Amino acid sequence: MYFIAIIPPSPIYDEALELKYYFKSKYNSKASLNSPPHVTLHMPFQWKEEKQNVLIEKLNRFTEKQNSFDLNFLNFNCFPPRVIYTDVVKNEKLEILQNELHRFCKRELNIFNANYKEHAYHPHLTLAFRDLKKQNFIIAWDEFKERKFEATFNVSVVTLLKHDGKKWNALLEFPFGKQN
Repeated sequence: MYFIAIIPPSPIYDEALELKYYFKSKYNSKASLNSPPHVTLHMPFQWKEEKQNVLIEKLNRFTEKQNSFDLNFLNFNCFPPRVIYTDVVKNEKLEILQNELHRFCKRELNIFNANYKEHAYHPHLTLAFRDLKKQNFIIAWDEFKERKFEATFNVSVVTLLKHDGKKWNALLEFPFGKQN
């Protein structure tokens, strides 16, 4: 299993990881620790490991045509009754990148699972999710709904992540061909 994401640099990465550990210790929600802090661009998909080099080669071709852009996180939001996340400010360049990647994966890689069902693409950085109990969600959301968080960084790479049977690991970064 693989997926494609934007992983923020430090210190944003470190702050997000610290928040994930906070949710583990205070609210007994540790599932988000199974992946590095990230904003998903393409949901998990199956790919044969022996063809990993083909995936890497094609993703390199895709990203060399991409332009870097700034991404902003602002405060917290939720998907009741289990998910709390750092919100991404609406960003046309991010939406274009995600749409182009979605089309690219269909056309070039024959990956067709990137439909978000009845939900539109909603970029975010998850801090707590599926194992956050409903009663803890209510308490945690009450703590985080007014809490402030703000960060900006330049997105100039995307990351391919691979599942090792237990957790997601960053496998390889793909730099954009055009830096702003």
